[in-house]
Amino acid sequence: MTTPSASPSSSSPITAAAGTPASTPRRRLLMAGVAGAAAVAGAGVAWWKFSPHALGPGAEQALWASEFEQPGGGTVAMKSFLGKPLLLNFWATWCPPCVEELPLLNAFYREQAANGWQVVGLAIDQPSSVRKFLERIPLAFPVGLAGLGGTDLGRSLGNLTGGLPFTVVLGAEGRVLHRKMGQLSPQDLALWAPLR
Repeated sequence: MTTPSASPSSSSPITAAAGTPASTPRRRLLMAGVAGAAAVAGAGVAWWKFSPHALGPGAEQALWASEFEQPGGGTVAMKSFLGKPLLLNFWATWCPPCVEELPLLNAFYREQAANGWQVVGLAIDQPSSVRKFLERIPLAFPVGLAGLGGTDLGRSLGNLTGGLPFTVVLGAEGRVLHRKMGQLSPQDLALWAPLR
């Protein structure tokens, strides 16, 4: 008596679960779901990292009470800028997007000063590096040497990660109107120019 042999069309439960066309769409659907969840999680982390967060308690008051040494001598007393709109930019010489946006900020300052706008740059950097940089690329607006204390001030204004560049727009009354993490664009400045 001979034992019946398995025909080529019959399959065991193991090969049916792993190799049939029915399992491929499920696997693709599962992979797409995992990829989608990872993308959403990544976008959420990026949004959290690159979006300004809530102001810390007393942040605006601390800003207006601050004074910073200037690279060429003298001080930048923030309270002297109250009463007119102010664009406050946190930057560093070692930050390529910061350096790229400085000519744009300089142009904004020159164009909008007649409309009451003020611009202040707070350098989160070594004083010697800032001095050398400003010798090569002078800026028309005041620059304060904020150092690590500037990082703490930025955090209180909503920049929890301490990333640069970070820009804060303040109205004439001294209240924060807008904040932006990352490099500025001409469109940002055009939107802010009418603010007071």
